[in-house]
Amino acid sequence: MSGTSSRPRRSSEVADLSTTTDGTVVDAAAAAQVAAGSAVGPSVPSPTSPTNNGTSSTPGGGSGGENISYSAERIIGNGSFGVVFEAKVVETNEVVAIKKVLQDKRFKNRELQIMRQLVKDPHTNIVALKHCFYSQGEKQDELYLNLVLEYVPETVYSISRRHHKHSIPLPLMFVKLYLYQLSRALAHIHALGICHRDIKPQNLLVNPKNQQLKLCDFGSAKALVRGEPNVSYICSRYYRAPELIFGSTDYTTAIDIWSEGCVGAELLLGQPLFPGDSGVDQLVEIIKVLGTPTKEEIRSMNSNYIEFKFPQIKGCQWKKIFRNKTPDEAMDFIAQTLAYTPSKRLKPLEGCGHPFFDELRIEGTVLPNNGGELPPLFDWTPHELESPKEWLDKVSF
Repeated sequence: MSGTSSRPRRSSEVADLSTTTDGTVVDAAAAAQVAAGSAVGPSVPSPTSPTNNGTSSTPGGGSGGENISYSAERIIGNGSFGVVFEAKVVETNEVVAIKKVLQDKRFKNRELQIMRQLVKDPHTNIVALKHCFYSQGEKQDELYLNLVLEYVPETVYSISRRHHKHSIPLPLMFVKLYLYQLSRALAHIHALGICHRDIKPQNLLVNPKNQQLKLCDFGSAKALVRGEPNVSYICSRYYRAPELIFGSTDYTTAIDIWSEGCVGAELLLGQPLFPGDSGVDQLVEIIKVLGTPTKEEIRSMNSNYIEFKFPQIKGCQWKKIFRNKTPDEAMDFIAQTLAYTPSKRLKPLEGCGHPFFDELRIEGTVLPNNGGELPPLFDWTPHELESPKEWLDKVSF
């Protein structure tokens, strides 16, 4: 992630919680404000009546009323949204991540609302909100919201980039684990009606000890409501679904599935599948791989473009795109997520039952790097268990 930090850092050090890659300069006062921040329960203060010392609650409303102080250690991510710190809880030495964003006092913070909903409906593959508090900026009218999150040291981006730098393919087991866990996270938030809208390797945190994945950065997320328009300029470019490029404002959670397919292809290839420099260029890259969309496919993405004349290009065979040793099951999974028609894309939990992940269901399977146990893969939530029985039968251990 681009931007200015307190010191040079390697990509493997960055736990990226950003919503954008636009860099911004962060002043030293920001770190001091977080270092001075404290959290207290049980109620989150109103943005219209902030406290100067940064008070907050335990998410969900604890009753202890305990004071919690934080010490900022270093900046681990920044962008136009604000800044992310690695910090320590002074009382316990627990390491946390604090995402600090400028709060508009006129509006509720959508990310906070979604994160608090996920506190009530937690998932093993979604980063947890621990606390939140407000802090005053240097200017009188500046108010900052600070989200205290569990700290996870790596990202899929940093891990894949490190392998690529040393010309070492990412272990196929890692690809399976990351995509399977991402599918579970998406199944959970989609069941809640939430669309993430910025799935990319930088927003997938990883615990390097057991390769457990945590979906993070809900700064672009939204609860989609049928009939309510949404902005189409959303999601990072390489991972944008074609309906977004076509300017659709009534898209569905299927845009996250497309992004997942792009992430999976990138992990298998070692580089982005659709590296466009603009929206038009992005669409050209997609057509070069999938071929020209039919009129019906265009209608499913945005009916306003059905009369537009596209050059007729035949799609490539997936075997010509991926490495020679890429399993057929891996290519089939990617193909089913990258369908032009949004409704035809693989549903998240249905994807967990895909044959590509069969190895994860074999008892005794261990991590390839250290022989350690796999992360939790079958601790189903009530929302996951509400899925169609035929899907659940395929994903059962």
